[in-house]
Amino acid sequence: MKGDRVEAVVDTGQGVQTFEIVATRAGRRIEVVNSRGVVEVREVTRTGQVVRTGRFMASRLIALVEHPVLDERGRVEVTTRHRLQGPDRA
Repeated sequence: MKGDRVEAVVDTGQGVQTFEIVATRAGRRIEVVNSRGVVEVREVTRTGQVVRTGRFMASRLIALVEHPVLDERGRVEVTTRHRLQGPDRA
């Protein structure tokens, strides 16, 4: 949803740096995927096309904060998806 944003605080070795990924247009959403030690934060269109991606090493990630936007009725819609890959899956 437009206005959804995710803040990622990353240890750079010389301090910390904050990155922010925002759903910039109507119909776009933010997806967070954690896989094989890498956290990906993506801005995705309605059709599933990725507009922008932020990739962070999970070992360097200090905090990942999701800021969902309230809808017109004052509710927040949050969905979570987990992708599990076993050793036999590629």
